[in-house]
Amino acid sequence: MNALYEHMVKLLEQGRGAVLATMIKQAGPSPRHLGTKCLVLDDGSIVGTIGGGLLEAQTIEAAGRVLETGLPLRLQFSLKGSDVADTDMLCGGNVEIFLEPVLPDDPDGMKLYKKVAGLARRGGTGLLATVVDEARWRKGPPGRAFFEQGGEAVGSLQIGQRAEDALREQMDGTVEKGQPAIVSMTDDSGAGVPLFVEPFISDPVLYVFGGGHVSSQIVPLAGGVGFPTVVIDDRPEFADTRNFPDAKEVRLLEFKHVMETLPVVSSSFLVIVTRGHLHDKHVLAQALRTDARYIGMIGSRRKRNIIYEKLLEEGFTKADLERVHSPIGLDIGAETPAEIAVSVVAELILKRAGGGKLGSEQ
Repeated sequence: MNALYEHMVKLLEQGRGAVLATMIKQAGPSPRHLGTKCLVLDDGSIVGTIGGGLLEAQTIEAAGRVLETGLPLRLQFSLKGSDVADTDMLCGGNVEIFLEPVLPDDPDGMKLYKKVAGLARRGGTGLLATVVDEARWRKGPPGRAFFEQGGEAVGSLQIGQRAEDALREQMDGTVEKGQPAIVSMTDDSGAGVPLFVEPFISDPVLYVFGGGHVSSQIVPLAGGVGFPTVVIDDRPEFADTRNFPDAKEVRLLEFKHVMETLPVVSSSFLVIVTRGHLHDKHVLAQALRTDARYIGMIGSRRKRNIIYEKLLEEGFTKADLERVHSPIGLDIGAETPAEIAVSVVAELILKRAGGGKLGSEQ
């Protein structure tokens, strides 16, 4: 989903329009999940998919009407086999698709899409809310807003400040649940307004500290399972993009103050695999002062305990150290850099999916 917003921004910068199609209701089995999106371009081509077959074909056809009128549509489908890509797949469920215009003459929309695209690049969370009442769009400006967690809102739902404040107050719980849904809010006149609210969690950025043999194995594996990866080393010959063609970015930075220039947020994953104990300690001490979702450090239990003792002497607590996955990775008997990388990336996947510290000694 996140890449769609980058695409939308590029289209608008080119002066082109498009239609964003979102699955806002789902009852029974269907080929895609609630919140699935695709982007229908002004030439009828499509980016992404909401299930294929007649469902998608009719969505593309309706998108032409949305571009002509500049107004949204809600489409309902009963999936009886021929409505989806595989005619032998008798889903039997019902879905509803909301089609909203993405137009170059909508500066507020452009700001919102840029905000979401930027957050997707750097990491972060928020809540995207869209009014899915077609009549309200006909009466005034589009109703959509993005609430960044800990930041300001972009856009407006056109339902009054009290209702938007109430939505923001519920944001943490909604984001934590991670499930999009239609909710009803009451505007200043007392009328109910249906909103489709979607927790936005960017693909978590993985920061790998150290550009050695283990890192060279971790980066392509992590990228292959959806982690945009940034590699950091303090040596020019190791902080070389040629060594890490799969990395999102490679940076040359001193480890002692490395966190000062990195946008580490609550969704970030940190893997510490530098060339020595001292560098590992410097990075770990800074990592523990962040809200990073995952902190892992390579090394034996003996090495880990030496570093832990020094950090305790410096004022860190046992609770701080319990955040750290060390020895890093799932316990699969890994020995070679390639095997260690498999164990590390497996642990990253487990953590991203909501799992704990399997294989790591507490």
